[in-house]
Amino acid sequence: MAARRRFATSLSTLMIAGLIGAGPVIAAGEAETPPAQPWPFEGVFGQFEHHQLQRGLQVYLGVCANCHGLALVAYRDLALIGYDEDQIAAIAAQYEVEDGPDEDGEMFMRPARASDRFVAPYPNDKAAAAANGGKAPPDLSLMYKARAGGADYIHALLTGYQDPPADVEVPAGASYNPYFPARFIVMPPPLYGDDVAYDDGTVASVEQEARDVAAFLAWAAEPTLDRRKRMGLAVILFTIVMTGLFYASKRKVWSALH
Repeated sequence: MAARRRFATSLSTLMIAGLIGAGPVIAAGEAETPPAQPWPFEGVFGQFEHHQLQRGLQVYLGVCANCHGLALVAYRDLALIGYDEDQIAAIAAQYEVEDGPDEDGEMFMRPARASDRFVAPYPNDKAAAAANGGKAPPDLSLMYKARAGGADYIHALLTGYQDPPADVEVPAGASYNPYFPARFIVMPPPLYGDDVAYDDGTVASVEQEARDVAAFLAWAAEPTLDRRKRMGLAVILFTIVMTGLFYASKRKVWSALH
């Protein structure tokens, strides 16, 4: 639990400072370009891997959701990554949402349903800001699109903490991460390994957790990516076939004239 709290606090600081320019950051030159990673969902024929996304969901729910919401994603969207109705209902029911009014005109709390969006960790932005040094942690629904590099950036940042070069002095209370825009960031490394116990038995190393949650955030930003790619491929194949038919028809029509 302590590791989860450290990750949540760290990631809050990361997103706030990195996305909206808040937080005490010391300038130290331009950030390095994140190394390109082999993501299964990239490319024309790429597809999300359900097992990886389910592990990423575990990291999000077990760690990130303590501070960050997914306001644009509904629990029922988890059907797209391999969960059935009962599993989705069980995941949603772990959280409560405000509903109402009831017959007495009162608002009430109920377990979340599949149709609800992911429950936010705070009741409102002011409460979120008060709990996080004056700045509300950003929603992660579009985090994948918020930074150049997408999943590469998320993965590199989460795993990029390292000792600084010999000629670089890190200010007290800061950490060195060459992938952060300022390279110096006032937060500890966000992942420690074993932050979650994966349902499929995968070893929860820092590298594995970073890769899985980066893939999950990519899916959260593009939940229908697989469907759109399949549709695009179908359109391309249809176009090729119809082009062939039109060409054959043209040759048949004009051959009679010659």
